[in-house]
Amino acid sequence: MEQQDTEKKDAREVKAGAETRDNGGRENRGGDNRGGERRGGRGRDRDSRRSEEDKEFTEKLVTLNRTAKVVKGGRRYSFSALTVVGDKKGRVGFGFGKANDVTEAIKKSIDRAKRNLIVMPVKNGTIPHEMIGNYKSSSVLLRPACPGTGIIAGGAVRAIMDAAGATDIISKSLGSSASVNVVRATFDAIVHLMNAKTVASGRGKTLDELWG
Repeated sequence: MEQQDTEKKDAREVKAGAETRDNGGRENRGGDNRGGERRGGRGRDRDSRRSEEDKEFTEKLVTLNRTAKVVKGGRRYSFSALTVVGDKKGRVGFGFGKANDVTEAIKKSIDRAKRNLIVMPVKNGTIPHEMIGNYKSSSVLLRPACPGTGIIAGGAVRAIMDAAGATDIISKSLGSSASVNVVRATFDAIVHLMNAKTVASGRGKTLDELWG
């Protein structure tokens, strides 16, 4: 009798231990689900921030080129996109992307443009002074204009000025008319633009002393 009681007691303990392990496994799985919900929440926050950034910037496609490579099975196409982005408040950037799909090429160029933003000094819708930018065989002249003039520029330069927020400016493109070279020459001119604060600090004077 004592031996039978001992065996029954051991069987009950084994069964209780198995139930405890099953309950623990269910709780752990529930915890994993909760962790998945938290990760999903972070993903939604990231998507919302990305959508806010997309609303903040203006995106302009400058050029879209298609190239073909002849292979054994036929032709393989690839696409390259040149895009300009800006917030119309002085920040502007450009990017170049390549891919086998048009959408992917444009997306790459936009992402690279957002990573290469620079600040363009814009006051009253125009630039502070005249500047010439150069890149290889391309040169771009940027000249300030009075209110009401508008943007007098070609396609690539117009897209950059519009994205930066300039409303009155005169430009002239000299040399090579390749879109990539013109865009880089325009950004070279923007980088070398100076505002009154920069000139005053370089001369060791205040703005009042600079203007006399």
